[in-house]
Amino acid sequence: MVNMQMAFLSPPFGYSLFYLKSVTPPQISMAMIFRSAVPFLGLQAFGVFLCILFPGIVLWLPRLVYG
Repeated sequence: MVNMQMAFLSPPFGYSLFYLKSVTPPQISMAMIFRSAVPFLGLQAFGVFLCILFPGIVLWLPRLVYG
């Protein structure tokens, strides 16, 4: 799900970024929105990478709930 959400935030087809542009003031450009999304995408990619390396992160809560 995080990977799919990253697709909605990554340029050039970041649909969520276009939605964000529709509610921002006119002086905020699309380029500024794209540039501001890059650090957030980097953090999400790092989180996905950690989940791939250490699957116990993802499986901890289901094991706790379901035994």
